[in-house]
Amino acid sequence: MFASFRSVLTKPGALAFSVAGFVARLPISMVTLAIVLLIAQRSGSYGLAGTVSAAYMLAASASSPLLARLIDQWGQRQVVLPGVTLFAVGLLGLGTSVELEWSSPAPHLFAALAGFGYPPVGACVRARWTHLLGPGRDLHTAFSIEAVVDESIFIIGPVLVTVLALQLHEMAGIVSVVACALAGGFWFAAQRATQPPVHRTRRRRADRDRLDWAFVVPMTMVAACLGSLFGATEVVTVAFAEEQGHPNAVAALLAVWALGSLLAGVLTGLYGGGSSPLRRYRLGAVGMAAAMTPLPFLDNLLVAGAVLFLGGFAISPTMVAAMTLVEANVAASRLTEGITWLTTGIGLGIAPGAAVAGALIDEFGASTAYFVPVVSGILAAAIAAATRTPAAARAHILDKV
Repeated sequence: MFASFRSVLTKPGALAFSVAGFVARLPISMVTLAIVLLIAQRSGSYGLAGTVSAAYMLAASASSPLLARLIDQWGQRQVVLPGVTLFAVGLLGLGTSVELEWSSPAPHLFAALAGFGYPPVGACVRARWTHLLGPGRDLHTAFSIEAVVDESIFIIGPVLVTVLALQLHEMAGIVSVVACALAGGFWFAAQRATQPPVHRTRRRRADRDRLDWAFVVPMTMVAACLGSLFGATEVVTVAFAEEQGHPNAVAALLAVWALGSLLAGVLTGLYGGGSSPLRRYRLGAVGMAAAMTPLPFLDNLLVAGAVLFLGGFAISPTMVAAMTLVEANVAASRLTEGITWLTTGIGLGIAPGAAVAGALIDEFGASTAYFVPVVSGILAAAIAAATRTPAAARAHILDKV
């Protein structure tokens, strides 16, 4: 049954770089929650927690395409090592500023420094898979594996950081994020044999291999809407669990959300890939929007968990289809950058989604704030429906001539 998974994971070096990438990517699911838990516990303001986490995500989103371009030109090791080091310095500075009660904008500046340094590890892992396997069914399976890895990250990370921050010490969450980034980042960078070749292109080739922005921009916009959905849901769920009198339940709720996506990722790897990735991309966005719609009207933790599970079930298929679309429509010399634009879009959406949701929580409560992910999902579905691949866009133009 899992022969396709075993086939790609037994390729030389594949399992090692995928596991290292898993550890290095754990901070993605932990960092904003660690910031929210630390600041909310210290100051009692979800609004402040939202703006600090937004500062982190905005800086990460702004730097990711630049870091990805440098990775394509100079190699993964040369960018990942200094990147995770800068991330660690910034995040420890953030924790220190909160512990010592330094006034704003000190926490925001340290958060931005951490975000600026964090490298696009997920794009690096997928670029290694593309280099190792080339296009085809095996690559679809590999991307499905990485979707499962991503969702495993969002099951393990929030539980780990919540337990450490609430049961041990608020700073323990921040320290665990730093430890994962440094350990995973250095381990991943040490595996040189599977690193894709660099593309130090001359201007003529760079012009030929330029990104098709008519394709990349809508894909990034959809990713931003999904990022808003993710970021808002995470922050609101923290407040929702607290309002229900069970603050520790937030880890279980977020884990159930990620579990739905993990199971969908496994099924996608086993049975998906037969239909058009563009069609799967559009259907996934619609499914996610529909599943999130009941959240503002719920007042029960168990029912909310069931709805989050269904919403999570649409995440992996949508992201696998999106990565497949980018791999098929972006030149190899710009692949890391192309994939990174998707993760950048998610980051750009997480920041305002978390900030707006935090402000609504402080003013109106968690149920009202759940309208942020609902609206974000509807926008994502609408933009995805209008998205065309470069080949489809050219055919559409020719049909009108």
